[in-house]
Amino acid sequence: MMIIRLYEPDDEEKLITLWNECNLVVPLNDPAKDIQLKFAQNDDLFFVGIINDKIAGSCMAGFDGHRGWIYYLAIKPEYQKKGYAAKLVQHAQKALAAMGCPKINLMVRKTNEQVIRFYKTIGFNDDPVTVLSKRL
Repeated sequence: MMIIRLYEPDDEEKLITLWNECNLVVPLNDPAKDIQLKFAQNDDLFFVGIINDKIAGSCMAGFDGHRGWIYYLAIKPEYQKKGYAAKLVQHAQKALAAMGCPKINLMVRKTNEQVIRFYKTIGFNDDPVTVLSKRL
């Protein structure tokens, strides 16, 4: 059974380890900086999943007043394919809906077909959009 709670500052090192285990960290992203920026918002949309008193999952969400977003969804490899990721996403969806969020967006690298299949099984679909970005 997984317990979901809000992120706490003492979780940082364990989350970075989890994200590395799940191949979420890429050279262009500094996970410690991402955590610090998110935690500074203090918007109650940063969740960790606890199994057997240890961090086993994460889901960072955001809401800009127009759309919700999901980032850093991760489940320790030994707990994958057991419904825990879906539980974290559902938790984030409820929190976003309570804020009045009408739609959730997320980005998955096109090469990550397994994750794309997962999101489709829990109700996410491709949108006819192109994502553009600019590094600052």
